[in-house]
Amino acid sequence: MVSMNQPVTAVGRQSTYPALPPQEAARLGEALSAKADVSVFVDGTSLRLPDGARDAVIELLRRLADGEGVEIHAAHAWLTTAQAAKLAGISQTYLRNLSDAGSIPVTYRGTHRRYRSADVLAWAKAHRGSENE
Repeated sequence: MVSMNQPVTAVGRQSTYPALPPQEAARLGEALSAKADVSVFVDGTSLRLPDGARDAVIELLRRLADGEGVEIHAAHAWLTTAQAAKLAGISQTYLRNLSDAGSIPVTYRGTHRRYRSADVLAWAKAHRGSENE
């Protein structure tokens, strides 16, 4: 079942969560900085998450504590040009130029470009790394 915050689009299911109110974000930030045990409860049962899942949950909580809104989608999701450009933090025109140059893989659905989110994130990570040198 898909909830109201998980619209089904041409690229799959995506969830958007707005930033927390400042007071709640500050409380969450304080709790995360205490480096105390992070427990997850599912139906009243404590569950220890595998490292990768734990890291993802902590990253999500840190971003919310920093006052950021968060979008979640599957790593294999196909994105439109607008979605991929937003994810990479670049303009749609620049993204099209990058894909035309072969810097970011692209596939076509008819005449429409589609980008794998994992490819866009890999490019963005590599690009951010080269800016800091």
